[in-house]
Parts: sequence; structure tokens; C-alpha cells
Amino acid sequence: MSNENLAGFRCWVVDLGGPPDRPPDAVVVLCHGFGAPGDDLVPLAREVGRFIPDDRKVRFYFPVGPLGLDQFGLPGGRAWWQIDMERLLNATATRNLDELHRTLPDGLETLRPRFGELMDAIRQDSGCPAERFVIGGFSQGAMLATDYVLHCDAAPASLIIFSGALIAEDDWIRAAESCPKLDVLQSHGRDDTVLPFASAEALREMLKRSGHEVDFEPFDGGHTISGGGLQGFGQRIAAVAGSA
Repeated sequence: MSNENLAGFRCWVVDLGGPPDRPPDAVVVLCHGFGAPGDDLVPLAREVGRFIPDDRKVRFYFPVGPLGLDQFGLPGGRAWWQIDMERLLNATATRNLDELHRTLPDGLETLRPRFGELMDAIRQDSGCPAERFVIGGFSQGAMLATDYVLHCDAAPASLIIFSGALIAEDDWIRAAESCPKLDVLQSHGRDDTVLPFASAEALREMLKRSGHEVDFEPFDGGHTISGGGLQGFGQRIAAVAGSA
């Protein structure tokens, strides 16, 4: 595992399988959630590595959000954009989900081109084309991954949405209706008290109405990543690597 600087972002990089000088057969980019330290998802590389064929190599990139949250009482915590947690939790508690769905978060439009530059740097670093990428994230990272994939010209092999939600609804609908057809794995807990299950369902229905293939994996639990979600994630990585 190495820690690299790509397009101004810190990235944890993990290679599984194959000799060090061999280019990867598939690339995985996974973005952490709000308040995480930036490397909390790194162990998932080993977790899903058991699905990867022995003769294939996969490179995992775990980029670190640009915002530090020490001043907000989260030492070491990182974020992709700032969140008004009180407003979010109030919307969840009052079931005022339209506000959540329609809001374009402050900072997302500024982050969008920067994250695109990061993805360009990852393609150059890995030597892999976009169609051999699996791109996703957890919570806020899942929303960032969704926003990027909906707005890019070349579709990845799969989009992975762990405990994400519908945001920027008007913008996402326009983008979803015009972007290449996507294969999506979406997983969400029925008892999620941070990002409501109904918001995940709204995202699923929006994607399906726009013509995308969505494998929706609900589970009994809260704001986390399920075993079933990890299995589907690993199977998609294996399929991409195996077809290279």
C-alpha cells in the first residue's frame, strides 16, 4: 500500500494480484464518507480481494476528501464538501425529504471539475481505460461518485452506491437522461437514520426511469455497508478483471 498525491488529492493505493510492474486489469476508486479519516475503506480491498481471479491484477484507489474537520470536533475527519448535519438530521426526522433530494450542496459544483481531474490522473497512473473502472463510495462518497459518473462522457464498468441518497435532483435527472447507460449496484439499510431508506429508493427509481440497470440490495441495518453489498461489489470487480 502506498500514499500518493494525484491532481492535488491524497490517495491510498493498493495493488492486489500480479507482479509489481504489471499494469492492472481493473481499477477500483472508492470514496469515503463524511467525517471518516480518509483510509477507513482501505481494508475493503482485502475483503473483496477473495473474488479476484488469481491471474488478474486490480488496483484500488482510495482518495481523501479535501476538507479537514478538526475544527468541527472530528479530529482527523475528512469531507468532500461541508454538511449542515443539524439540517440533515432535522430533514430526516421530519421526513422532509424533498429538501434533501432537491438541494445542490454548497461546494459540489466547485469540487466536480477537481474530482474529474483526479479521475484523469488515475487513468493516466493506472493505464486503464474508463470501461475497466469500478467507481463508488459510501454515504457522501457515494453521492460524489454518483455525481461524477452521471456527468462524465465515458461510463465505467459499474457504479457502486453504498448508503447514498438522491441529491441535486433536477441536475441529476438531466445528467442521468443523457449519460451512457450504467450498471449500478446500490445497497442501503432499511433502518438508516442518517440518510433515509426512502431517499435511496428515490435515487434507484430516478436511475431506472432514466434507463440505467440498478441492482438494489436492501438490508436490515443502519448506515453501513452490508455483507451482501460487499459480495456484489467483489463480483463486479472480478467480472471486470476477468474480462480484461
